[in-house]
Amino acid sequence: MGYIKSYAQIKVNKKVPTVFVDPQGVMRWSDTKAEASFYGVNYTVPFAHAYRALREKGIDHKQAIDRDVYHFARLGYNAYRIHIWDVEISDKNGNLISNEHLDLLDYLFFKLQQKGIRILITGMTNFGNGYPERNENTDAFTYHYDKCQVHAHPDAIAAQERYIGQLLRHVNPYTGQSYLEDPYVIGFEINNEPCHMGAVQTTSAYIARMVAAMKKSGNKKPIFYNVSHNMEHVSAYFNADIQGTTYQWYPVGLVAGRQRQGNFLPYIDQYAIPFSNLKGFASKAKAVYEYDPADNLYSYMHPAMSRTFRSAGFQWITQFAYDPMDIAAYNTEYQTHYLNLAYTPAKAISTMIAAEVAYHIPRNQKFPPYPQNTAFGNFLVSYEQDLSLMNAPDKFFYSNDTKVKPVQPQKLQHIAGRGSSPVVNYAGSGAYFLDRLEDGLWRLEVMPDAEKIADPFAKPSLNREVVHILYRPQEIAIRIPDLGERFTVQPLLGQHDATKAIVVDATTFVAQPGVYLLKRKDLQLYTSWTASSIWKNGRLDDYYAPKTEPLKQPILIHQQPEVLEKGRSAKLQFRLVYEQQPDSIILQTDQVSFWKDNNPYIKLVAKDQDTYEAEIPASWLSGNELKYTATVFVGGKQVTYPDNRAGAPLDWDYSVKRYWTVELYEQHARIPLFESLDKASSFESFAIPETAHMTSVRQQQDLGQIPVWTYTFQAKDAGAQYFWVKDIKAVAQGRPAGLAAARQLCLLLKYTGQGAALKAGFVTKNGYTYMKDIPLGSAETTVRIQLADLQLVPTALLPAPYPVFLERFFKPAVPAEFDSMDIEKLIVSGQQMEGQSLSIGAVWLE
Repeated sequence: MGYIKSYAQIKVNKKVPTVFVDPQGVMRWSDTKAEASFYGVNYTVPFAHAYRALREKGIDHKQAIDRDVYHFARLGYNAYRIHIWDVEISDKNGNLISNEHLDLLDYLFFKLQQKGIRILITGMTNFGNGYPERNENTDAFTYHYDKCQVHAHPDAIAAQERYIGQLLRHVNPYTGQSYLEDPYVIGFEINNEPCHMGAVQTTSAYIARMVAAMKKSGNKKPIFYNVSHNMEHVSAYFNADIQGTTYQWYPVGLVAGRQRQGNFLPYIDQYAIPFSNLKGFASKAKAVYEYDPADNLYSYMHPAMSRTFRSAGFQWITQFAYDPMDIAAYNTEYQTHYLNLAYTPAKAISTMIAAEVAYHIPRNQKFPPYPQNTAFGNFLVSYEQDLSLMNAPDKFFYSNDTKVKPVQPQKLQHIAGRGSSPVVNYAGSGAYFLDRLEDGLWRLEVMPDAEKIADPFAKPSLNREVVHILYRPQEIAIRIPDLGERFTVQPLLGQHDATKAIVVDATTFVAQPGVYLLKRKDLQLYTSWTASSIWKNGRLDDYYAPKTEPLKQPILIHQQPEVLEKGRSAKLQFRLVYEQQPDSIILQTDQVSFWKDNNPYIKLVAKDQDTYEAEIPASWLSGNELKYTATVFVGGKQVTYPDNRAGAPLDWDYSVKRYWTVELYEQHARIPLFESLDKASSFESFAIPETAHMTSVRQQQDLGQIPVWTYTFQAKDAGAQYFWVKDIKAVAQGRPAGLAAARQLCLLLKYTGQGAALKAGFVTKNGYTYMKDIPLGSAETTVRIQLADLQLVPTALLPAPYPVFLERFFKPAVPAEFDSMDIEKLIVSGQQMEGQSLSIGAVWLE
């Protein structure tokens, strides 16, 4: 399927207000003097990997920009930030080079202006253009200096002065204005994440020279500088002649190499700035140049982070980074980040809601601590439902299925969602948007289905698809009072014949991805609306969706349980990714054979168009493990999983190579949480502060003993704490009876040394931590902690957040009793461990 697109050339209005910073450090509009508030994304198509990847895929960069900028506007963003790869547009002396990269940047700025999106330009990155590949040496000035010397070496500074002056004076041929003159450019950040070493005076002198060079070029726009790095140089930032400061926030670390799980709302409860009492702090505007809850696809976090930013006084918030739609299937640009409307619809809708938070929550408004702040203003976030929601009289936005009703459905003007709600019931997995054009007339935009088929945060490749796009008809029911139960559906763009209107009875019809007009029955319109009508600085039929190829065979996604209990039936869920509906999906265990006459099987039951369920009878759950396959029968083909091979287990020439395998336990047997039998520890280990660390080795004294993991510890600073964490939610879900009966947390330990303080316990679904001290002895011993003795303690924020000045612990202000049925993570912590060793052999509940 090719790209679906339309394009309207709209002249940029040059008579637009600009932004200034008042003496109190508040960004205001030049015309009304009202406070400004911005939300948007970083996006890098003109440079580095995104540029190269699009070129490798044979995709026109400008057309890619058209598609993505439309989606920025569709999501309600009004802000864009980029750190320019100076190595791709400068020479070794700092002269600006006119080339394709600069041309694409100019074109991008022009397209953003067409949609009314403001721009914060970060002039330099001062690092290479390779990631995630190797750097390409362009002989630019940055490549001639170390990152931590480029801001101190006299020749490097001279090159930067030359470069920044030429950059600001550069005239964009698409707008006819220089970056200095462009009213859509709200200001300039000098460089991206500088590395300052040595004397603070050196940093002050560097900033002063760069500011002077920018003023000499004629700049009157606000100048920003990064204050999230080099904490020993903070005074230089606030003493500088700049108008704004920039911050980052990565609350759950970066580059986990896998999808992280858990309730991270305690991690994003506060954004405390420890140097807020410094002279000059209050007079400078605050901008978030980059933020992201990395390494997860959750849709509940972005609005909560936006709330916290607003509470801390931020007026500019830009996520890092939005994936270009044309390479988003692979998530190669930044492995740890993943955001795109087509490919991560729930997360994208959550950023749409986060934008509304930025626009409507007053700057510096304070909120009670978590969990009392999950509902605020017109907004709601929920970890358990993986939901963020905006419920205002005119707007109803939701990132996932919800039963929440609109507060005033008769006044709705805009609806956006993924999943189903009381106003839209939708079976597809893509996002959709409903916008009221006039009384009784609505525009519906439906994105294609997006199905995750691999971990997006594992090692990336342009040959490894992580989300697949499907163009399938899906049933949709729309219950908007303004439309009533009988209305017509007129396709404007998509897979339907655009000349034919569909008459809908009882609110339900089948929609393909595309754009539609929905008109109340017998309505007389005030305006003649056609596909070419101007709407939101574009055409009414503007629509962009990914190019995709039909799958050669079905993909069956199944997250097998880690454990199950005997004596009770179990339900297993599967998700089919394919353009066609299957004839059937059959589950069989390893007990079937071509040579048997009786081979039991279970036919999966469709719960919706994509989700299937198998109920495993208790009689099948015997022995030590359940091993099974599932075969998809569709279009005369049969494909067996998890083998992912053509054929079926009962074919005479088919040999099963892989089974899904689940360990089986008696209902009241002990619950293993950690075992040292594997050659890689299932514990994730951390230290606070990061200057401390632990080393580990797997040891086994003799074959008659179980192996243990032995840890030793080193620290540069006193008071270091060490942590071992393991996700156990799946184990807890598979052992409900055993968990209800459990009374003790047991650990097999061996400790060498004296004076250490060790604790163990759990993190629950509300993000609270409960622990108890462990008595230590020198001999190998089993320690038993009564679950009734676990006490609420501060939750360690692991992994380390960025910037480094943020708090490392969440201290609950609202107490809650421990409930073993809510456990999601096992946690062990230790202090005063330096020069000693700790061995962990096993951890279990009994």
